[in-house]
Amino acid sequence: MAKGDPRKPKGKMSSYAYFVQTCREEHKKKSPEIPVSFSEFSKRCSARWKAMSDKEKSRFDDMAKQDKVRYDQEMMHYMPGGKRGKKKDPNAPKRPASGFFLFCSEHRPQIKAQYPSLGIGDVAKKLGEMWNGLTDATKQPYLIKANKLKDKYQKASLSLDALIVHHVTYHSSSILQYNNISFLCRMLRTTRQRARLGRCPWAWE
Repeated sequence: MAKGDPRKPKGKMSSYAYFVQTCREEHKKKSPEIPVSFSEFSKRCSARWKAMSDKEKSRFDDMAKQDKVRYDQEMMHYMPGGKRGKKKDPNAPKRPASGFFLFCSEHRPQIKAQYPSLGIGDVAKKLGEMWNGLTDATKQPYLIKANKLKDKYQKASLSLDALIVHHVTYHSSSILQYNNISFLCRMLRTTRQRARLGRCPWAWE
């Protein structure tokens, strides 16, 4: 069985996974000499979890949310080794950031300066804690800005896609005549390039 990339960020944990981890640690402290079968331990954890109230589960939910922030941040900086990533279209609109990521961009330098020894994952957790502690009113400016960026991105994407559809339709007879995939790819590439340069996208040469 092939080994995975050791540099890949550790997967995010669910609320229940954190609860099971806590149960395991409790058992080791209370009865380290008493072995428990995996199936029996799983049944006990499941029954205990189902009997818990939402308030009791909330601390594990918070742990899972913070770990998701850590995972998302680390995945942003992760590049799979030994594999060529999908080539990005330089003419495509840049994907918009969420309200949370706008907040992180603004406060990350502050956290790094205040805690220089923290790694990427710990910085992400710290930012997640800060974000979760904000009131809805404090989050609002970031969310409003994120919505504006999202609208701008969607309009730009629709505009570019509309140009490509028009170009393909206009030259459909040529594509059918040549039955050539490379011709289609070259045409689409030229459409995007001309759109980026502000030139008439359907003036095919």
